[in-house]
Amino acid sequence: MMDIYTEAGMRIRELRELHHYSREQLAELTEISPKFLYEIETGKKGFSAYTLLKMSEVLEVPTDYIMVGRCEDTGTEEINLLIGRFSPKHIASVEKLLAIVYEMSGDD
Repeated sequence: MMDIYTEAGMRIRELRELHHYSREQLAELTEISPKFLYEIETGKKGFSAYTLLKMSEVLEVPTDYIMVGRCEDTGTEEINLLIGRFSPKHIASVEKLLAIVYEMSGDD
């Protein structure tokens, strides 16, 4: 079984890449050094609750997603991440498509 910090580090790196942040950019936004971020992403070091909170804010995911890979959310964060990957001129069309899919699913 992988160490919890190794798994969290892998998720942080994946989210960083999804947001198109360099290691230096994310380190600056989360108020840590690029070397420390590297050590977090590779599972060599753990991190404080404060660093976890900063990471979750910057990467726009709940803290429990970073730590355990799941959350009680209904998938909204993942959908927002995917929508953010589209160019601004296509976002309205993507949102309309998602509304149609949601309507077809019958969820209220």
